[in-house]
Amino acid sequence: MHSFSRNLRQRAVITFTGLVLFAFASLIFSGMTGSVSIPISDIPAALNELLHGQQSTLAATLLDLRLSRAVSAFATGAALSLAGVMMQALLRNPLADPYVLGISAGASVGALAALLFMCAAWMVDAAAFVGAVTVAMMLYLLAKRDLRSGTAAEGGTALLLLTGAIMSSACMALVTLMLSVAPESRLRSMVFWMIGDLSGTQVRVMPWVVLIAALAYALRIARSINVMALHAEAAATLGIRVGALRKGLFFVSGLLTASAVTSAGSIGFVGLIVPHACRFAVGPDHRILIPAATLAGGTFLLLADTLARTVIAPTQLPVGVVTALIGAPVFLYQLHRLRK
Repeated sequence: MHSFSRNLRQRAVITFTGLVLFAFASLIFSGMTGSVSIPISDIPAALNELLHGQQSTLAATLLDLRLSRAVSAFATGAALSLAGVMMQALLRNPLADPYVLGISAGASVGALAALLFMCAAWMVDAAAFVGAVTVAMMLYLLAKRDLRSGTAAEGGTALLLLTGAIMSSACMALVTLMLSVAPESRLRSMVFWMIGDLSGTQVRVMPWVVLIAALAYALRIARSINVMALHAEAAATLGIRVGALRKGLFFVSGLLTASAVTSAGSIGFVGLIVPHACRFAVGPDHRILIPAATLAGGTFLLLADTLARTVIAPTQLPVGVVTALIGAPVFLYQLHRLRK
C-alpha cells in the first residue's frame, strides 16, 4: 500500500512538473511568435522592462500585447478543460463537454443581443455571463430533484441531458433569429464571437479567481468523484454525499463554462478532447486527472491561439476554427483507441 502511494506521488510529481514546464515554454513561444518575431535573446530584456512598468522598445511592447492575450487564452482553456472533467463526472459520460447542457447557448443569446444593439464591450461580457447563469439556474430548477437525489440513477442523468438539449435548442433558435435580422456591419463580430475569438481579450482578474477557486474545490472532492465513478450505485453507502456532490459539480462546471464563454466566446473541443487525452496519458484517477487536464487545457488553447494569429499573419483566424480543425481528427482517433 505504501509502495502504491509512493508510486502515485512520483507519477503526479513527474506529470505536473512536465506540464508546468511545457506551459511556461509555450507562454514564451507565444510571446516570441507573430507577424513580427522577437528573438529569444531579446526576451529577458523585454521582460525586465515590463516588470519595471516600461515599454521603451518594440520588443517590450509586442511582448506585453502577446502575453496579455496568452494569459487570457491559458485561463480560458484551463477553465474549459476543468469544466469538461467535472461535467463528464457529473453525467458519467466520457463524451460530455462543457457545452452539453446549453449553458454556452445561453451566453450566446446574451452576447449577441448586446452586439446587435451595439453595446459597449463590458456590456457584451456582462450579457454573456447573465445569459449563461440564467440557463444554468433554469436547468437547476427543472432538474433539481434529480441533482439532489442521493443515487446516481441513469434516469436522472438522462433527464438532465434532455432538459439541457431542449434549452440549447431554444437558445439557438433565438441566436438564429438575431443573426437573420442583424445588419451586415455587425454580422462579422457576431459570427466571430459564436465561433470563439481571443483577439479582443484583456487580462482580467475574475476568470483567474473563478479558475483557482474551482480547481481547489475539484481537488478537494477528487476522492469522492473516484468513488462515485467506480461504485455509482453504492457510493452513498460508502459515505459519499452523492446529492451534494452532484450539485457541486453542476454549479462549479456551469460557473467555469460561463466564465470561459464570457471571456472568449464558444470555443469548441477543448473541454472534450483534452480530458480524454489526459485520461489516456495519466489514467482515470481524478486526483491526478483534474490538475493535469487543467494545465493541458490551458496550454492547448494557448498554442491554438498562437497558431490562429500567425498561420496567415497579419490576418487572424478565430481560435475556435483552429481548435475544431485540430479537435475533430484527434477526437476520432481517441474514439478509435477507446473502441480498441
